[in-house]
Amino acid sequence: MLPSGSFRLRLPAAGYAYPRWTTSSASSRAASSTSHSSSLKTSLLYLSWCRLRTYLQSFRYSVRDSRPCVCASLDGPASPATGPLTMAEQRLSTTLKKIHQTLLSRDHRQAQTLLTEAKLALLPLGGLIPSPATPQPTLLLARETLELGALLSIRRRDYEAFTRYFEQLQPFYDLPAERLSREHSSQSKVTGLHLLLLLSQGDYAGFHTVLESLEVAAAAAAPASDGKKAAKGGKAVEDDVYIQYPVRLEQDLMEGAYDKVWGATKSERVPSEEYGVFSEARPASVLIGTIRSEIATCSEKAYPSLPIGNAKNLLFLDSEGAVVEFARSRAWLVRDGRIYFPDAAGPAGGDEKIALVASGTVIENTIGYARELETIV
Repeated sequence: MLPSGSFRLRLPAAGYAYPRWTTSSASSRAASSTSHSSSLKTSLLYLSWCRLRTYLQSFRYSVRDSRPCVCASLDGPASPATGPLTMAEQRLSTTLKKIHQTLLSRDHRQAQTLLTEAKLALLPLGGLIPSPATPQPTLLLARETLELGALLSIRRRDYEAFTRYFEQLQPFYDLPAERLSREHSSQSKVTGLHLLLLLSQGDYAGFHTVLESLEVAAAAAAPASDGKKAAKGGKAVEDDVYIQYPVRLEQDLMEGAYDKVWGATKSERVPSEEYGVFSEARPASVLIGTIRSEIATCSEKAYPSLPIGNAKNLLFLDSEGAVVEFARSRAWLVRDGRIYFPDAAGPAGGDEKIALVASGTVIENTIGYARELETIV
């Protein structure tokens, strides 16, 4: 490509009289022919250059991301790519709308196919990892694509894929609101689902780590006059129904109020359809499995044995056959209509009894010291 301004080509001036063929000498005709041919070639070359330049200016696109090229133009310095959505972004936006429709119709197979197409369309735009040069429309489309992937993974019970999507979304959620608006975002829903997944897996340390990071972020974004308000476009942690649902479940689990936990898992009490996946009445339900495991562990420590009927109500099982199957999975002894738990005084419980005796001694000594101090005073 020839640099602009490196040379100038001149067309013949207006009114230029091209040479006519006359009966003059051969040398004169040759000179006139040479001059005419040179002028004609110059004109054609200039016209070709103008057409090439117009073509390049009309179709100047980046090969990498199909956005208007932000490199130096032919006429001046670089300028940022702003304006309406590009063709690639419009195609991606159309695909995301189709994913929303398939999710409403619960066609998860078609939604997964469309999601794959959306991610492939997102790759040339360079929006999978946000950077200072990433345009805001691309950031919005990339965040929506990953959030739809996270929600679809929950509906398909693919919790590993959901965790990967959640990790990919963190750089987008860490961007300030001025860079990426929180409007029309599913951040609260995705984060609440992640908390519920950690709670279902018994990862209480990870649960409180994520919850504390949310509180710190909300406090940092809130104005100094009111520490409970969230940033513009968001909600306070205390007012967010998607966050408070797993928080209340964790509090009830820690208190041992399993009846409250069981009631909160009913379909009419969950914040959205994705949350109901964790409390489905099926053996693979992670949250229900965690609740039963907690109840079973407490029952082993509290009772030497239980009637099967009482265990059915205690474990929230539908039939006595389900109780027998659950008891066998935990190596409990089922005999004469009762469930016998492992002997806590055996090798596994000896250390715990020693610890209890030591704790009783410490308590007695502390009470004795308190009485002596009271006497002295």
